[in-house]
Amino acid sequence: MTMTLQLLEEKKKLQSLKQFLHQFSAPAADALIERRENGDIQCFACGHRCLVKPGRDGVCRVRFNDNGVLQVPHGYVGVLACDPIEKKPFWHVLPGSDALTFGMLGCDYHCGYCQNWVTSQMLRDPDAVGQPKRCTPEQLVDIAMKHGAPVVASSYNEPLITSEWAVDVFKVAKARGLKCAYISNGNGTPQVLDFIRPHVDAYKVDLKTFSDRNYRQLGGVLENVTSTIKMLKERGFWVEIVTLVVPNFSDDPDDLKRMAEFIASVDPLMPWHMTAFHPDYKMTDGYRQTTTDDLMKAVEYGTQAGLKYMYPGNLPGQVGEWENTRCHHCSATLIRRFSFMVRENRMTKGDGLCPDCQKPIPGIWGKSSGHGDGRVRRIA
Repeated sequence: MTMTLQLLEEKKKLQSLKQFLHQFSAPAADALIERRENGDIQCFACGHRCLVKPGRDGVCRVRFNDNGVLQVPHGYVGVLACDPIEKKPFWHVLPGSDALTFGMLGCDYHCGYCQNWVTSQMLRDPDAVGQPKRCTPEQLVDIAMKHGAPVVASSYNEPLITSEWAVDVFKVAKARGLKCAYISNGNGTPQVLDFIRPHVDAYKVDLKTFSDRNYRQLGGVLENVTSTIKMLKERGFWVEIVTLVVPNFSDDPDDLKRMAEFIASVDPLMPWHMTAFHPDYKMTDGYRQTTTDDLMKAVEYGTQAGLKYMYPGNLPGQVGEWENTRCHHCSATLIRRFSFMVRENRMTKGDGLCPDCQKPIPGIWGKSSGHGDGRVRRIA
């Protein structure tokens, strides 16, 4: 097959997928759009703030203007799993618990190392073949209750661009006493954060690099993410930050030092996870895996900046005490971990106090619930 024919076939395949996905849509929330007289609609679901003309879609490819109505993803999941909450990673949210985690399709970024590219890049990459499965919010929450999961989370693709569906799910989850969470790239806007705030307890932000040039390679803008982190804290979300340390991309010492200083300037008690990269998707040839030494350098920069809770991850058993949570007041070990498994949890009372010095520990605390074995359970 010639290159031209191959490109045409790929374009036809992507167009067919787009038409198929249009079945799984509903009108956008009024709070996330601004209509123009000529039929254009500005979308505020993510930091791109796309002006979407009739018949076109936004950068995310899943929010589209259908004759003056912005249609958005609704009523399906692309992926569904019962995960240990440590996998998100949230290490200060009900440790040892499970999170019923759903994802949809599409993303406003195009990261070359995306581990969830089969769902996130479905409308960009013809090799991405995630399939939607129809469901209702009630069905998802029933599954969470069946597994004993106290948290329902939106992940696997970018949740901001599917916030209408997430909010509908979370309304049902909150009514049944569950916590709700976003696992996000942090490319937000004031409008979307205000829209989700009543329904979202915990928010994990991927702070991918502190180089704006590198952010633009992924489809983002550094300032949008740093602004989102500040807005999340101002609105009272529980926030944890994650940085995938990619050798020769996001491991520049000066960038990591500035990143640590920025996080500390927002809140020195905000957990910072620096996680190990393994070559994936389009970033395989010429890229090496992250080493323990790479991660410990980031820990050193965080310590110098005054951060109190740092977690080098994805290398279980190789970072010593840094897998554990220790009181920033008295240094008592509060939670012992190995990978996603919590071996000891002394923060189960729910009062958020260190059992040794009785001083407050930042986070969302209480008894763990779920399978508690650190295993990922794929459901759909």
